[in-house]
Amino acid sequence: MEPLPRYEPNAALRWLYRRFFDAIEVDERWVETVRAAAARGTVVYALRNLSLLDFLALDHLTKRYHLPEVRFANDLGLWILEPFGKGMQRLFRPHTRQDDRADLRAAVEAGASAALFLKRPPLLVTRPTTGRGQLEGDDFVRELLELQRASETPIILVPQLFLWTRRPDRRERSLVDAFIGTREWPSSLRAAGQFLSNYEDARVLAGEPLDLREVVGEEPTTSDVMVRRTIYVLLRRLERERRVVVGPVVKPVDRLIDEVVRTPRVRKVIEELAGDGRAERIFFEAKARAMLREAAASIEPDVIRAIATAMRQVFHRIYDGLEVDEEGVKRLAEAAKTGTLVLLPSHKSHVDYLFVSYVLFSAGMQVPLIAAGDNLSFFPLGSLFRRAGAFFIRRKFQDDRLYQAVLDAYVHKVVQEGFPIEFFLEGGRSRTGKLLPPKLGLLAMVVDAALERATSEATTKPIYFVPISIGYERVVETKSYVRELSGGDKEKESVAGLVKALRVLAERYGRVNMQIGEILTLDAVRADLEQDRAAAGRSSFVPRKALVARLGHQIMYEIDRATAVTGGALAALGLLSQQGRGVRREDVELRCDLLLEDLRRKGARIQRGVQGPKGEFSRKALDESLALFASAGWIEIDAGEGDDAVYVVPDERRLSLDISKNSVGHFFVPYGLIVVAVGEGGVVPMKTVRDRVQHLSRLFKYEFIFRADATFETIFEETLAELVEQGVVKAGAEGPERRTGQGRSGSDPAGLVAADPRRAALYAATVAAPIEGYQVAARTLRNLRKGAVLPKDFVKKGLALGKRMFLSGEIARREAIQRPFLENAILAFADLGIVERREQKLVLAQTFGTIEAVKAVERRIAGFSPRNPGGAGAEEPEVGP
Repeated sequence: MEPLPRYEPNAALRWLYRRFFDAIEVDERWVETVRAAAARGTVVYALRNLSLLDFLALDHLTKRYHLPEVRFANDLGLWILEPFGKGMQRLFRPHTRQDDRADLRAAVEAGASAALFLKRPPLLVTRPTTGRGQLEGDDFVRELLELQRASETPIILVPQLFLWTRRPDRRERSLVDAFIGTREWPSSLRAAGQFLSNYEDARVLAGEPLDLREVVGEEPTTSDVMVRRTIYVLLRRLERERRVVVGPVVKPVDRLIDEVVRTPRVRKVIEELAGDGRAERIFFEAKARAMLREAAASIEPDVIRAIATAMRQVFHRIYDGLEVDEEGVKRLAEAAKTGTLVLLPSHKSHVDYLFVSYVLFSAGMQVPLIAAGDNLSFFPLGSLFRRAGAFFIRRKFQDDRLYQAVLDAYVHKVVQEGFPIEFFLEGGRSRTGKLLPPKLGLLAMVVDAALERATSEATTKPIYFVPISIGYERVVETKSYVRELSGGDKEKESVAGLVKALRVLAERYGRVNMQIGEILTLDAVRADLEQDRAAAGRSSFVPRKALVARLGHQIMYEIDRATAVTGGALAALGLLSQQGRGVRREDVELRCDLLLEDLRRKGARIQRGVQGPKGEFSRKALDESLALFASAGWIEIDAGEGDDAVYVVPDERRLSLDISKNSVGHFFVPYGLIVVAVGEGGVVPMKTVRDRVQHLSRLFKYEFIFRADATFETIFEETLAELVEQGVVKAGAEGPERRTGQGRSGSDPAGLVAADPRRAALYAATVAAPIEGYQVAARTLRNLRKGAVLPKDFVKKGLALGKRMFLSGEIARREAIQRPFLENAILAFADLGIVERREQKLVLAQTFGTIEAVKAVERRIAGFSPRNPGGAGAEEPEVGP
């Protein structure tokens, strides 16, 4: 057989191709997909939209990456300039459709590759269209199916997508669109314009290959249905790739507002509020539209690109490194092909939403719509954020039925349209470095939209809930957080605050990382709940409220589980686990080595550079973390020779380090609860240890995120087994005596005793500050005997009292004196029946109305303190339910 001609551009064109096409961002999966297909059979590149530019780019990239080169392309319309050596033939005789099919057959039979364009863009000046583009590839697909039927060599259709612009398509069509095509279906002219204005941001993607042997199967003939089904599958796979990058079709904001206002849920509320009055209905409808204009996002790709460019400069200026879970981002991209993403990051800084959008934009994915507090809608940031995808939500709207309905309908609308959305399940930023308990209001709206979608025949796309952990070695807002934790007021966001924020550019903040947790679906969460309910002998029906609650807590747990361990967090924990003023270098190294060993055993994600060659904590990472803390003024270094250096944490700086420490403390909290329950005072009966840990778990319900997929008994047994295996605790003698406030009691089952004081002290350090903080809260309860107190006044009194207790030596840790401990303690005390709320004020429950009962609450909490000489259980009266 005569060799097929090879297209070779002249020198000038080759220079132009290199100048522009080399700038195309090539997804490594594209190269891998094409090579894998070529290893299996003959590759045919399937492109959606007829475009000479796409052909030229494909030809250049296949040669550049040594992939199967194109020997045929349909309908390029170049006449005598046809690139495969038959231009002169076309000068003397017309070229027919049959000739094109023969050329395709010759190329494939020779084992060469071809480029197959499936559709022509629908233009006003061309013949009428079928569907969203004119059919061009039917004859050629039929030819390929016939070839596959007669050949044993697989013919692999590899969908190819060139994206010359990241601008989404618009619902409305203009006169210009009629002549040069839409953004979604551009003509060659529009594609060239898109490319020239965006070529540095252009990219090529590959869809899932289609093996024609699977299509042909056992069917004896190639029917029209088979041809159309093949084209449909290819177009659908191409559209999936396209939607990951550009997202769904965008409607004008006014049209979106009009559709939201006309939804049944909003109309119902308007009718109920307005009654029969026409003027009232007009008033409330106008009010609903004003609410939506105040809230709705108005995405502009140019603004997103400009912000991404600016953030690239800022991040590289203030951070020593950006670490991204690349495999997790790939999982996100795959999920986005088949469903709608709901991104749920941890919230420790205003940097969070900027960083998530920057990572997704850099990965070639659509930037999500972001739920933001209306405190960020001030000029000029409000307008900028709105165009970058933010929609603004009022902080408080529980008493506004119309606003609730409007927000609910808006969230439903954007989810149903397929836009990825992002919101912070914690509600606001965590000032402590720990995750906050989930706020379920907005999540419930999304769950309702997901349930509504599941019952709709319009779409079968699932909604994916994506836990995301964002970690910092040093949080940008640490100074303001310390002020707020110590009782200061939060500064309102403003232009003046924005100007002050520019100061962060003068400092360094270590590394920042983003990790993607296990992606959740409602079906999976519901199945787990049904299994739990069946095991408990209850009905398998899962109420909506229970589903939302389980989902919310499971997301928070997955965020904690996905958190990457940073060198700064480990170093902070190593420093704060010292009870004295200073700690030697060798002690910090040893503690960090022990902690890192535990984290590896748990399968925790560890930031690059943290581990040394033998699995130890890298001394370079430790040096960098200590230098970061020293530059921030968090530690003082008494430099000695070699390992003789001593690090001192000033009392007023311990809270800053505590914020860094808390990003990894959750890994050790279950260990810490058991360790402080066992204490240092000898053998403790197993039942007593279990009861103490359960009491602490209830007490710290609002302080830590515990597993939502297992019972307390399961978690306790698994954690205890790990501690015994590590030798931290061990079984004591059978029949030990237990010390109580009433003297000694008889025999109990076999008990536990501390066996490794060094590790035990490390684990206890993760819960030491909360124990002392709640001890301060328990002491503050005495003020309630004088009368009812507002929660904010209780906190204020507690902070002042905590300072006196620290100065007098009753508590040892300055970081125990912080507002969240007191606020969470109020909630826990209410759950335990110690306090009640009456007319928004706190009062002691009747059972705890005496000074003896209040003191008993404090003694029980203080008995768990690692510095308590008697250890857990010393003078431990039974109080509370």
